[in-house]
Amino acid sequence: MATPGEKLAESLEKLIELHDNRIIGIKASDLSRVHRERLVENGFISEVIKGWYISTSNEEGQGDSTSWYVSFWGFCGQFLEDRYGEDYCISAEQSLMLHAGNNTVPRQLIVRSTSGNNFRTEFLFGTSIFVMKSSLPEKAEIEKWKGLQVVNLPSSVVHCAPSFFASQSTDARTALMMIKDASELLNILLDGGHSKIAGRLAGAYRNIGQNMIADDILKTMKSAGYDVREKDPFVEPTPIKFNFREKSPYVNRVKLMWHEMRNIIIEVFPKAPGVPLNKETFLESIEELYTTDAYHSLSIEKYTVTPELIERVRTGKWDVDGNEEDQKQRDAIAARGYWQSFQAVKKSVSKILDGKNAGKVADADHGDWYRELFGSSVSVGLLRPSDLAGYRNSQVFIGGSKHTPINKDSVRDLMPLLFQLLEDESHPGARAVLGHFIFVYIHPYMDGNGRIGRFLMNAMLASGGYPWTVIPVEERDNYMNALESASVDQDIKPFAEFVAWLVSAGLEGNPIAKLRK
Repeated sequence: MATPGEKLAESLEKLIELHDNRIIGIKASDLSRVHRERLVENGFISEVIKGWYISTSNEEGQGDSTSWYVSFWGFCGQFLEDRYGEDYCISAEQSLMLHAGNNTVPRQLIVRSTSGNNFRTEFLFGTSIFVMKSSLPEKAEIEKWKGLQVVNLPSSVVHCAPSFFASQSTDARTALMMIKDASELLNILLDGGHSKIAGRLAGAYRNIGQNMIADDILKTMKSAGYDVREKDPFVEPTPIKFNFREKSPYVNRVKLMWHEMRNIIIEVFPKAPGVPLNKETFLESIEELYTTDAYHSLSIEKYTVTPELIERVRTGKWDVDGNEEDQKQRDAIAARGYWQSFQAVKKSVSKILDGKNAGKVADADHGDWYRELFGSSVSVGLLRPSDLAGYRNSQVFIGGSKHTPINKDSVRDLMPLLFQLLEDESHPGARAVLGHFIFVYIHPYMDGNGRIGRFLMNAMLASGGYPWTVIPVEERDNYMNALESASVDQDIKPFAEFVAWLVSAGLEGNPIAKLRK
C-alpha cells in the first residue's frame, strides 16, 4: 500500500506534467479529483475561481499573494482562450501599458469580446476581470503577448481613451516614443476617418518634441479632406528631451519617472547639511551604526540574526573553515557577507566625501559591494562562482508585489542609465530616494537587491552630508508598501516621506533605528 508521501509524489508528478506543457491556469478537468484535493491540501495548488487553479509554493504563508501575481498574465491568457477562443482582446489602454513596459498586475483587467457579458469575475487578492460586450479591432491590429491577445502598439495609441494621456502620462509618452514614423498610425486614422483622434495625437507628438510626426499626421489627414484640429491631451509639457533612437521602452520610461518624481522628493526632504569637514568623524559614525544597520537590514530580508552573531562576525570570531556550525549556518554566512559589503561601501563613501561624483563612484564600486555580499556563500558552496559574474540572466519576481521587474535583457540597458542619472542629479535627497527606488525597480541581481539598494541610498545620502540612515525592521511593512506605491502607482511621495522622516530623525541626533533596537 502506498505511503502518504508516495501518494503526494504521484500527484506532484501530474502537476509537473502540466508545467512541462506550459499550463499556468489549471482547469479542474486537468487533474483527477484525488490528485487535485491532495495538492490543495498540501499547498501545491490554490483555487482562483470555481474550477480553476494555479500552482503555489507549499512554503507560502496563508494570504501570500506572490504565486498569484507571478501567474496572473499567463492565467488570464489561458482562462480567456478557454472561454472565448480568439474572440477577445484586452483593452487598448491596458495593451498600451504593456507595450510601454508596464506589466503591473491591474486591479481589474478590461477585456473586449463580441461574446462578452458585461460582467466582472472576481479573482484572488482583490483582482478581477471584466469582459465587455464589444466589437473587436481588425484582426491585423491584434497580436499575442505572453499568451494574451492584445491590441498592437499603433492601434492601442489610436484607440486609447483621451483621459489616458493625463492619468497615465508616463505610459502614454513611452508608447508614443516607440512609434518611429507617422505612417504606422495614419493607416488606422485614415481608414477609420478618425479626424478628432488625429488632432489629439498631433498635439501629443508636439508635446514630446516629435514635430515631424505631428506635422505628417496633420498634413496627410487634411490632404485626404479631413478637418483636423490639433489639441494637446497632456496636462503638462514633457519634462525631458527624448532620445528618439532609443529602442528600449524602459529607458525612456525610467527617464520620465526620474524627472517627474525628483521635485516631489525635493519638496519633502530636509535641507542637506553639506559634506562634513571632518571625514574621519563621519566615517566613524557610520561604523558605530554597523551592528544596528546589519541587524535591521538582514531582518528586513527575513534572516534570523542577533546582535551577538553580528558582533562575532565583526570581530572576526566567525570561522567558516574551523567551525562546522558557522559553515552550515545560512544566517551567519549572510551576516559575514553583510560585514564585508558594509566595509566596501564605507570605502566608496570615503571617495564621495573626498569630492568624487557619487554616481560615478557607485557605478564603479557597486559590483564590489555585490561580490562581497555573496563571496562567503560561494566559498562554502551555497552559490556557484558564476553567481558572482554580474547582473542576472533570468527573470526574477518580488514576493507579494504586483510589480514584475524588467526582463533580463533590459537590465543591461537600464543600469548604465541609472548611474548616469545619479551622476547628473544635483540634489542628494533625490539621488538617495530615486537611487534606491530605481535600483530595486530594476532588480538587477538574482538576490541581494534590497540590501544593495539600501547601501546605494546611504552612499547617496553621504554625498549631501546626511547621516547613515537605518530602515528599522519594525517599519518593514510601511517601507515595502511605500516602494509598492512607487512601482505600481508611480507615486513616489510615500517613499520620499518615509525616507525623509528617518533622515530627519538622524539629523536631530535621534536615530529611529537606535531607539527601536
